[in-house]
Amino acid sequence: MPPDADAAVARARALFLDRRNIHGCAETTYLVLCEGLGVGDPADSSPAMALNGGIAYSGGMCGAISGAAIALGLLAGRRIRDHRTAKRVARELTADLMDGFRDEHGAVDCRDLIGIDLRAPGAHRAFIRSGAWQDRCMRQVEFAIRAVLPLADDAAWDAAVRGILGTEDDAARGPGRETST
Repeated sequence: MPPDADAAVARARALFLDRRNIHGCAETTYLVLCEGLGVGDPADSSPAMALNGGIAYSGGMCGAISGAAIALGLLAGRRIRDHRTAKRVARELTADLMDGFRDEHGAVDCRDLIGIDLRAPGAHRAFIRSGAWQDRCMRQVEFAIRAVLPLADDAAWDAAVRGILGTEDDAARGPGRETST
């Protein structure tokens, strides 16, 4: 049974909206997806910690997308034996996420989404104080989680992989795992 998306979003809200600001957008998305997808260490946000604010506050790719991309890579690496095929699937799934995200939010880069250069002196602190992240960024984290979490379900995963590869070849099966028909 796939994880409950509402419960995953509630977990993300608890992590991201914590006033201590421990977990940024990338970390929150990564942790919640690791937990829901059964990959990585859902207690260790370190693989995503430098991705917040569009990678080190540079304004590049939204951290929610970057955190999700890492989780997708872990999932593909776990479920697909062939590394080259796993990379292809992870890239395509991430590209699909980016397309949907852009359609929903109008952009994929942090600076375009929030309209602030977080690296400017005092800008990050002002952004946090403004509270805008609690609504705008939270919606983006929620979008990424809801878009990726269904892939925890074997049937949804298999359908996504078939859509990318156009086949049910052995490369799309994880160790000891059968692809459903």
